[in-house]
Amino acid sequence: MDGQPLVTSKQTTEVVCGVPTQVVCTAFSSHILVVVTQCGKMGTLVSLEPSNVASDISKPVLTTKVLLGPDEPLIHVFAKNLVTFVSQEAGNRAVLLAMAMKDRSMEGLKALKEVIQTCQVW
Repeated sequence: MDGQPLVTSKQTTEVVCGVPTQVVCTAFSSHILVVVTQCGKMGTLVSLEPSNVASDISKPVLTTKVLLGPDEPLIHVFAKNLVTFVSQEAGNRAVLLAMAMKDRSMEGLKALKEVIQTCQVW
């Protein structure tokens, strides 16, 4: 072993749109786990897998799949908007997103992206 940890993780707590929000980002060899909660629990678990499109191989499309929790269209939209940049910046790695949100506004989404960026482990 070269002394580096097998799993790298960072966490922070911020107030997003008036709601205390915890963010934890953990890098595994093949996936990035992002936990975003305003409820103190993991909530809905969404898998975001990159898949190459023939027309533009440099920007893969993320395919979303709800693994645990309600499978609603808004969950897929929110998940893609929240963590697409994580997958791209991590070399198009897959992302597991666990989210339990009270505020699902556009302002909240933008603020959450900034908070996730502060927990960068990729």
